[in-house]
Amino acid sequence: MKIVIIGAGEVGYHIAGRLSAENKDVVVIDKDPQALLRVSENIDVQTILGSGSSPNTLREAGISDAEILLAVTDSDEINLVACLVSGILSASTKKLARIRGADFDAYHETFRENAPHIDMVINPEIEVVKTIDRLMAVPGAADVSEFAEGRIKFVGIYVENDSPLENTQLMGLSEKTDGKRILIAAIVRDEKLIIPRGKDRLMPGDLVYVISEAEDLQNTLTIFGKRTHPVKRALIVGGGRIGFRLAERLEQKGIHCKIIEKNAQRCEYLSEKLAKAIVLHGDGSDQSLLSEENAGDIDVAVTLTNDDETNILVSLLTQRLGVHKNITKISKFSYHSLMKTIGIEQVVSTRLSAINSILQHIRRGKVLNAISIKGELAEVVEAVALETSDIVSKPISKISFPKGSLVIGIIRNSEIIIPSGESTIEPDDRVIIFAVRTAIAGVEKLLSVKLEFI
Repeated sequence: MKIVIIGAGEVGYHIAGRLSAENKDVVVIDKDPQALLRVSENIDVQTILGSGSSPNTLREAGISDAEILLAVTDSDEINLVACLVSGILSASTKKLARIRGADFDAYHETFRENAPHIDMVINPEIEVVKTIDRLMAVPGAADVSEFAEGRIKFVGIYVENDSPLENTQLMGLSEKTDGKRILIAAIVRDEKLIIPRGKDRLMPGDLVYVISEAEDLQNTLTIFGKRTHPVKRALIVGGGRIGFRLAERLEQKGIHCKIIEKNAQRCEYLSEKLAKAIVLHGDGSDQSLLSEENAGDIDVAVTLTNDDETNILVSLLTQRLGVHKNITKISKFSYHSLMKTIGIEQVVSTRLSAINSILQHIRRGKVLNAISIKGELAEVVEAVALETSDIVSKPISKISFPKGSLVIGIIRNSEIIIPSGESTIEPDDRVIIFAVRTAIAGVEKLLSVKLEFI
């Protein structure tokens, strides 16, 4: 598979690294020589200095042979033009454009249905708001993904020192859950991913990923000692595009919302556009302002400024004032591994949201959903098995999945099955597969060769 990526920023860089590791033929285009130097020094891909919207540059990149074009620069206009030009040069190439401007929101479907040169529009800001909404709906979870239209939750939960499951061996887990079966797909310990076995123990500080039906999620959280309560009051620090989108969603859900924004003109805009949210002009990192606004009495604080360091500082300040749930936007991937160390558990990233959105569209076989776990340690893929597949009508234990991969869910009509080794996959089942990074290429090959997708 050949993929042309326009834009060598954080999203382009990490997507290129991911695809290169899976032995895909990748070409990266950018006008910034320093950005391309970073790519070429760290990733085994071809780089081309030039504009991704230039026909000559696209021809040099071999667009006519590319299966996919990813336009992920910081400019919506360049991304749109790049897809347009690529479509003229190579109609068969699938084209994905990252578009963040709110003015384009109402036209995403129009682009997909009527624009002949854009196959998919990706807006990471919309996706990150959805992620924040999921985290707010599941207090106590550090990471929440959904499959099967939300009927299955894939949840990351930290094991605390006082957790009922602390030091519990997995083979004895049912003794502490009153016989209720919990499928633990992965454990992240010291930034290393562990595919658990019966003899493994749950240790304090572990990030444990479990699969759960939506209706059983509350019980699963209780088993881990997580207390939950509905969010009624929220504080948003940073009234940019993401903050505005989130405030709109919270208003629709009837959640009382305050926004702190430094820019006075932006405050005026927010006040005009939002019906119920309280907009405050000030610095969210000002502890006296937070105290005056009784920040410690709110249910959740979400920090969404464009500065990672400010977001971290504000989250630490609100924690100190008594806020138990903080959601922090972090753009730099290098910071993610440090967050738990300093007491920040729930982290969101527009760049990671963009990568997740892109992955589901570049996997062979039209994968329904693809979610990265802890940045790039692993991936969860949702697909549909057809009658022609070799994985149907036999026990899962008899199927040769790549090492490091695991079937964690089966949806059959309206029934949700948390599988065991004896479970079988039938035609038209939706299958959810967890795979470590080194197994992803093998899973994709298996899916593309043995499975077809809707």
